[in-house]
Amino acid sequence: MAETNGKSADLSKNGYTSADIQVLRGMEAVRRRPGMYIGSTDQSGLHHLIYEIVDNSVDEFMAGYGDSVTIHIAEDGWASITDTGRGIPPDIHKGTGLSAIETVLTTLHAGGKFGGKAYTVSGGLHGVGASVVNALSSELKIEVRRDGSLYTQTFSRGGRTSDLNVEMDERAASGETGTTISFLADNKIFGEFDYDFAILAQRFREMAYLNKGLRINFTSDWKVTPPDEAHKVEYFFEGGIKQFVSDLNATRGKVNEEPVHIEKQVEGTIVEIGIQYNDTFTERVLSFANCINTVDGGSHLTGFRSALTRVINDYGRKKKILRDNEPNLAGEDTREGMTAVVSVKLPEPQFEGQTKTKLGNPEIRTQVESAVAEGFTIYLDEHPKEAKLIVEKCLTSQRAREAARKARDLIIRKNAMEGGALPGKLADCSDRDPRNCELYLVEGDSAGGTAKMGRDRQYQAILPLRGKILNVEKARADKMLAHEEIRAIIVALGAGLNEDMDLEKLRYHRIIIMTDADVDGSHIRTLLLTFFFRHMPQLIDAGHLYIAQPPLFRIAAGKQEHWAYSELEREGYVQQLEGKRGLTIQRYKGLGEMNAVQLWETTMNPEARTLLQVRVEDAAEADNMFSLLMGDVVEPRREFIQTNALQVKNLDV
Repeated sequence: MAETNGKSADLSKNGYTSADIQVLRGMEAVRRRPGMYIGSTDQSGLHHLIYEIVDNSVDEFMAGYGDSVTIHIAEDGWASITDTGRGIPPDIHKGTGLSAIETVLTTLHAGGKFGGKAYTVSGGLHGVGASVVNALSSELKIEVRRDGSLYTQTFSRGGRTSDLNVEMDERAASGETGTTISFLADNKIFGEFDYDFAILAQRFREMAYLNKGLRINFTSDWKVTPPDEAHKVEYFFEGGIKQFVSDLNATRGKVNEEPVHIEKQVEGTIVEIGIQYNDTFTERVLSFANCINTVDGGSHLTGFRSALTRVINDYGRKKKILRDNEPNLAGEDTREGMTAVVSVKLPEPQFEGQTKTKLGNPEIRTQVESAVAEGFTIYLDEHPKEAKLIVEKCLTSQRAREAARKARDLIIRKNAMEGGALPGKLADCSDRDPRNCELYLVEGDSAGGTAKMGRDRQYQAILPLRGKILNVEKARADKMLAHEEIRAIIVALGAGLNEDMDLEKLRYHRIIIMTDADVDGSHIRTLLLTFFFRHMPQLIDAGHLYIAQPPLFRIAAGKQEHWAYSELEREGYVQQLEGKRGLTIQRYKGLGEMNAVQLWETTMNPEARTLLQVRVEDAAEADNMFSLLMGDVVEPRREFIQTNALQVKNLDV
């Protein structure tokens, strides 16, 4: 019995007592709740295991030890990371009574990054990286070379499976030092896991850019048929961040030919920034804290943007490029067409969460502001020609933004006057729950008419598009909003666009691009994807955008009828029906060639159709690809096409 507010209560009556409270300790907590430590147990979480170990190796380099990191993924799924740093100390740790090697791998919140003595700058925050990798691996082996000896030990699922072994080693005796950690991710946690070479390589490439002089070698035999050289890369960039920005802008016309480079140490924080303007209309800023890609930004990005806007306005006023009667440039005006890399290296990073996607240190904002204000002001004063071009570009952006605002206001007012009327050519569905509804963006009025007849009116809406929409990669926002077909898409979806987009107002949770299976259809699909990627990326991130897969062939003989979605499928059906009377093969070059029943059965019926969901796994690479293929610079696009063009046999023309 217990007393509560003067009254007795029998705690056993509701069956909830202290015996129901579980205390998870150490590795058990990691294995029961892995998402708290690595974000998820899908592919990104699997990759995060590698990042944790590689980050530790890069920390050694930033501390001034070692010059290379080697990553290898074996055919059987084992991942190995080797550095040339000092090697984890093997001596006994006073607090745990274990070697420092075993302590680091079996104890949460244990590492050399708390006191600031071993690492002045580090990507690690919580000291859980290596131990979490151990907890989530079915097997792990560590090899440490230092002090003339080789130290090895094995572990499994957070616990050791052997004692620390010490033996003489010729390489260590010659002065070679470093650490190798090899692990096999636990399929009880990750299921049937799969490494993505391209995603991993992109992360390592960024690390090499951010650390001048660091050499990163990455090879993978995972699901590779030798000798595929695409699965072997080496990164080493002497130009560092300045080269990083220049390479990001390689497919774009430059406003300032050489990137601005700012590097300054402020109160123990190293601030390094590269800036270059181009002739596009999109902002591209990558931010890093201790070489960790902070995809959600943070205080360093806020400080950079604030200082950039202030410096450009001050310079424009001083040089009379901005007149007294004109308003100041807004932040978005000063960043249109800008590519920048913002990197800070600080002693005590405060990341939001173990996955480190946002930097929280409040003092970093003023430190970055100080560095940018000084460095960018000096650049503008010393480069008057480039400075004038930059300010004039910002002014043009301001005028276009105002024109775009008026165009948006006009769309909103027109809809209000018409009672929120939807586009006249939209054949809407009757269901009003967006979770059930889907919108087909259909190429041409003919196919649109067929789709309207073949659809399920309850939940399928059809919006026919006339011709090819505007290439938004080459057009400012005001011209884009003046385009009739794009306005129709924006109004039909009802959620706005860009930073003002509100997915709560989205009228359909599946937006499906349905175009002809020919060159023009592919072009229209690419133009639509460019529009959504540039102005409605939230749709893609939330998984609302899809691509329909209409069949390429109809193969029929007698009463048998088959639909083929590839040349290989067609050949299979032809062989199956070979010898039967009346064998016919019809090649569909347009949706309009199918009748309503056929379009429903093959492309729109949820029970039979195939939809491709549009996802962005590497935003930086996607951004570069859209600029390359849809931008104004011709030569890089020609080179890409010549390099990647497929030799297709028996192509129907």
